[in-house]
Amino acid sequence: MLTVRLPRKLEARLNKLSKRTRRAKSYYATRAISEFLDEQEDYLIAISRLEKSRPPIPLDEVVRRLGLER
Repeated sequence: MLTVRLPRKLEARLNKLSKRTRRAKSYYATRAISEFLDEQEDYLIAISRLEKSRPPIPLDEVVRRLGLER
């Protein structure tokens, strides 16, 4: 079980959507959280793979290689 406090405007939007579609607010909250978690997990997997495949390059080296030095 999870309790979430929403800003008034966001809650009003959720209420309006829920009434228009005759779906429970929890349906939309569950979908939103699920999609957010999917995106975050994908992001973390991508970062992990990038870090394993190539060593990080310091910013000053990137600037030098791209000729962005002033």
